[in-house]
Amino acid sequence: MIHLLLIEDDKPLNESICFFFAEEGFAADGALCAEEAFRLMERKRYDIVITDVMLPQTDGFEVARLLRVFDPNLPIIFLTALDDIRSKEKGYDIGIDDYLTKPVELSELKWHVQALLRRAGVSRRQSLTAGNLTMDEAAHSARCGGQELPLTLREFRILYHLLSHAGETFTRGRLMERFWDGTSESTLRAVDVYITKLREKTKDCDGFEIVTVRGLGYKAVLRGEEQA
Repeated sequence: MIHLLLIEDDKPLNESICFFFAEEGFAADGALCAEEAFRLMERKRYDIVITDVMLPQTDGFEVARLLRVFDPNLPIIFLTALDDIRSKEKGYDIGIDDYLTKPVELSELKWHVQALLRRAGVSRRQSLTAGNLTMDEAAHSARCGGQELPLTLREFRILYHLLSHAGETFTRGRLMERFWDGTSESTLRAVDVYITKLREKTKDCDGFEIVTVRGLGYKAVLRGEEQA
């Protein structure tokens, strides 16, 4: 799975773009400022960064300059309302890879991201490992200790999603919205039923557990990581 970091101080826009890329199969994290972004980067490696230019405190130009020091090969896209030639020149001089002006169709943004990833030699990772569990996203298969797990397609997708975003809490409503179609007559209780089934089917997997976050929903916690 491709890990994408978005730095955008407009919270609704940030959430909208991250949700779009999550739906497209990316692991997308959003930061509202440079300081938050660099805190995230201390804990996780990202394959591509999209950043606004007009940010509070530390602007996008300085963010790009610092990112280039941090990783000379990290793909960087400016997504900004600034459309003057001087801003574009300054961005490319610093070392960004692409410059898009707002507003932009999210599908077009995705095309630019995919093109940059291809040029950078980054392919979408389609397997996931947690302890003795291995999941193959392309084949929708999961093996625990070498044994095939009898997961339904929906069970597989829910588990893969939770593990791809280990440590992140997902409400029942959010899981329902993502994994049940809009015409489904299922209730939020269906999410609980599926989580119960997943816990039973993965009881011999030693790399993680699915934790109930009281009053909110569920998250996958990798063994050895501190629960928040």
